[in-house]
Amino acid sequence: MGRLLHLLDSGIPAGNILILVPQRTLALPYYEALRQPDFPTGGTANIVTLGGLSQRLVELFWPMVAQPAGFAHPKQPPTFLTLETAQYFLARLVKPLLDQGYFESVHLDRNRLLSQVIDNLNKAAGVGFLYTSLAERLKAAWVGEPAQFHIYEQAQECAEVFRQYCLKHNLLDFSLQLEVFVQTSWPSFLCRQYLFSTFRHLIYDNLEEDVPVVHDVIRQWLPHFDSALLIYDSEGGFRSFLGADPQSGYSLSGVSRQVITFSGSWVASPAVEVSRQILCDRLYRRRTIQVSSQILSVIKFSHQRFYPQMADWVAQQIARLVHEQGVPPGEIAVLAPYMSDSLRFTLMNRLEATQVPARSHRPSRSLREEPATNCLLTLAKLAHPAWHCDNIKTLEVRYALIQAIAGLDLVRADLLAQIVFRERHPEQNLGSFDVLQADKQERITFSIGERYEILRKWLVDYRNHEPLELDIFLSRLFGEILSQPGFGFHDQFDAAAIATRLIESIRKFRWGTASSGTSGSVPIGQEYLRMVEEGVVAAQYLQTWMEIPNDAVLLAPAYTFLMANRPVDIQFWLDAGSSGWWERLYQPLTHPYVLSRNWSAGKTWTDIQEYQTNQEALVRLTSGLMRRCRSSVYICTTGLNEQGTEQRGPLLQAVQGILRSLSAGEGGLGE
Repeated sequence: MGRLLHLLDSGIPAGNILILVPQRTLALPYYEALRQPDFPTGGTANIVTLGGLSQRLVELFWPMVAQPAGFAHPKQPPTFLTLETAQYFLARLVKPLLDQGYFESVHLDRNRLLSQVIDNLNKAAGVGFLYTSLAERLKAAWVGEPAQFHIYEQAQECAEVFRQYCLKHNLLDFSLQLEVFVQTSWPSFLCRQYLFSTFRHLIYDNLEEDVPVVHDVIRQWLPHFDSALLIYDSEGGFRSFLGADPQSGYSLSGVSRQVITFSGSWVASPAVEVSRQILCDRLYRRRTIQVSSQILSVIKFSHQRFYPQMADWVAQQIARLVHEQGVPPGEIAVLAPYMSDSLRFTLMNRLEATQVPARSHRPSRSLREEPATNCLLTLAKLAHPAWHCDNIKTLEVRYALIQAIAGLDLVRADLLAQIVFRERHPEQNLGSFDVLQADKQERITFSIGERYEILRKWLVDYRNHEPLELDIFLSRLFGEILSQPGFGFHDQFDAAAIATRLIESIRKFRWGTASSGTSGSVPIGQEYLRMVEEGVVAAQYLQTWMEIPNDAVLLAPAYTFLMANRPVDIQFWLDAGSSGWWERLYQPLTHPYVLSRNWSAGKTWTDIQEYQTNQEALVRLTSGLMRRCRSSVYICTTGLNEQGTEQRGPLLQAVQGILRSLSAGEGGLGE
């Protein structure tokens, strides 16, 4: 940030400064600086990822690059796909293949299969090899049953079908727009002249989290900048599973005029730093640092027999820290390898009961898992009988009414839904509250009935007019009804944020499908509803990070917290015995380490490599968390996990080793 301010104070126009980051969340400190009232006036610096920059340039130079890149209609404009629309088109294309028995032996949800096919394409584009060689690379490294070869070949076929469809219809997913930029736009003289003249100064932050082709572009671009600051975290690389290559990033130091190394920490205290080194040594099964009782002032251990007891203990400790010790809730983070729905719900309820504000963020959480989303989409189904949504259940209507009408509890909502909704005839209007029997009206209460009638009449009136696009319909419903006093979204900022995400998601989906001319005869809104019901994951929306309240405890997966790059005073690590801290996700269609530049073609991937990479990933994860902690870490373990089985993960073993050393007074000389 100091470098940016120095450039601006030197009289350099903000438009000549390029701030490059691997992921949008890593740009948040720069966005915050731009919003400060004392920030110098005179324009705004360009804050982009290379994906965003490549989209701008491909669109700008489209007439020049479309035909060489192989698009079937170079005179027609391109359509850039989000993750959602890419999965939508891929799902349509591979459905006949899945019906034929493709991936029969793979036990994964369909949306996870699709995401791994897209991930393969992204890795090919980010590393810089032909996407047609994906199966060959994966098969060469496989040492298991030969039946897996068919899975790789089927994934290859799906990727090729999708790529050919994109070229035929001028569709660009992330992988294709990156390939077009690197292979066609960037080598162009006109494109380079435009970039060289527009951007004279570079700040490239967290470059270790970026993919190799970005490093290649920057290596060629550096001589043309008047100044460049490259920032590298020597213990980063948390996005390796997405193609990040720290080794490739570090190679840029060889073309830099000056290399400045900072070995200290502006966040972690000396005691936290010593504790971090002790924990890392134990994870590596080394004993280079003596274990003393001082570590207990930083790392606090808690063991509970059952999972609910762990959640209760964590909530009690957070309440004590906030209410008795005055720790701001925003300086507390509760982290787990995976933040399941049940764990998230339990912790949110426990913290709410202790009057501690809390928020959660899970980028992989599907929109359909949000109660506010289900409410909006259920009301959308009721408002569009022509979509023939015959699968509406009374249960859905009940929960939609609970979310939509303030003060409506579960019992009265169930009674109201049972009376006013006809599950066998969902195309009919909701029944009127006015015709209910008097005793039923009294049980539901007339105040609830009045609000219900306002909502019902609004839906009936809408059905009597020409239907709107789904995103426009939801915008009107939210603004005219749900956000008003007496309704469920009034003063509920989390629900409003979810509604915003949903409307933006629908709008992008409509633009992507409508402009490509492939939406067919089915209404786009109806297609979107089907896509959500199938569990397609929403794209990452930056405003959910940018609008983070400063006074709420964060509940998040550990890697999500790391990529937010925000330090806190206190961290809680839940379920330390889980192997999820150590092992990578099950990805039968792809492999983040084989599909990288650091893997020799033809070399096999064995259990030795699997163990080593998992061990290194765990050390990098725990070290990264502690480097973002100012005061203390609470490590929580349970005898039985959520499924009721015992766990003996490497993190738990390291913790037990530290405790045994402290108990025996061995100073780290023995287990």
